[in-house]
Amino acid sequence: MHDIRRVRDDAAAFDAAMARRGLAAQSSAVLALDSTRRTAQAALQEKQTRRNALAKEIGQGKRTGADTSALEAEATRLRDDMTALEAEAKAADEAQLHLLEALPNILDADVPEGRDEADNVVLRQHGEPAALTFTPKQHFELGEALGLMDFANASKLAGARFTVLKGALARLERALGQYMLNLHTEQHGYSETQVPLLVNAATMYGTGQLPKFEDDLFKTTDGRYLIPTAEVPLTNLLRDEIIAEPITPIRYTALSPCFRSEAGSAGRDTRGMLRQHQFNKVEMVSLCRPQDSDAEHERMTQCAEAVLTALGLTWRRMFLCAGDTGFGATRTYDLEVWLPGQGMWREISSCSNCRDFQARRMNARYKPAEGKGSIFLHSLNGSGVAVGRALIAVMETHQQPDGSILLPEVLVPYMGGMDRIG
Repeated sequence: MHDIRRVRDDAAAFDAAMARRGLAAQSSAVLALDSTRRTAQAALQEKQTRRNALAKEIGQGKRTGADTSALEAEATRLRDDMTALEAEAKAADEAQLHLLEALPNILDADVPEGRDEADNVVLRQHGEPAALTFTPKQHFELGEALGLMDFANASKLAGARFTVLKGALARLERALGQYMLNLHTEQHGYSETQVPLLVNAATMYGTGQLPKFEDDLFKTTDGRYLIPTAEVPLTNLLRDEIIAEPITPIRYTALSPCFRSEAGSAGRDTRGMLRQHQFNKVEMVSLCRPQDSDAEHERMTQCAEAVLTALGLTWRRMFLCAGDTGFGATRTYDLEVWLPGQGMWREISSCSNCRDFQARRMNARYKPAEGKGSIFLHSLNGSGVAVGRALIAVMETHQQPDGSILLPEVLVPYMGGMDRIG
């Protein structure tokens, strides 16, 4: 959510910020509604002042036996005028809110210009794609050959974009999630959290999924939504709260199923388990003071990178361009892994700084140790990482010529000592 004062103070800068997102100028419509609301509220205040004065005059007149009919008639007209003004102010306020809540966050000045993922910038790379002596297979070819990845029965049970994992691959998926969760809680300072998988509309609104992205969500018949990521409930833990000044960032992590309709992705990644309606993900969320959010963003991204390095994967950090940065973010780093079977880089984590954009929607604040009033928190979120995609990356990166899969050393304890699947 945007601060209307920012639009009032520099409408041209606000329009320029929206133009970086590929949007037409928005300030004129927003400020016109703002002017209507403020004018109606000012007139309402004037009429309320006059009505209060009339009430005193009518009271005095009745006590002295004077004729107050004219005064009472004026009071009635004022009441009707005030009702109309209240409705006008409310309508303008709701229309202004409707405009503002549909507008994306303002990007940081150093976010690269660009229209789509082709314009994203490589910031660093860990490792080089291995020169294999055999033709690598994709994860679904490996999984089906092992008899441990079943798409036919998944389709029978639930339709397209679902997977049934069996045996050692099912255990590997569980091992990955547990390893990541332990790493973030034991070494990275995140607090493990169990969250609801069904949330209400206010929770979805708080992190920006509603109203803009409703088509991407699964909604139940009682008006609740399946979470698309644990970011949603984790960030909303401080909704409508005013906390004491957080000297260090408040950090949460959760391993949860995620549910996405994948609206608009017809025909993309239809084979395998890259793009699923249901998948597991370890999420990291931080809430902090404004002055701490840049450092926290870097720290969070490094926490995700540590997972990929420990799994023996080749990865790179991407700085998303203006046209590819998500709705609620001011800046985003994507982590991509090299998948030998596909012969391409694929996203496995996305770490974003939202600054106070979500906090304004949630009304999440802190009270400074010194001074008066309260300040909106900054919120950050990142995948630490997507478990299904990590499974894919481990399978394709560590596959052997005979179709078996060597397991990263850090996962062996979680696999009961097993160091190879095959």
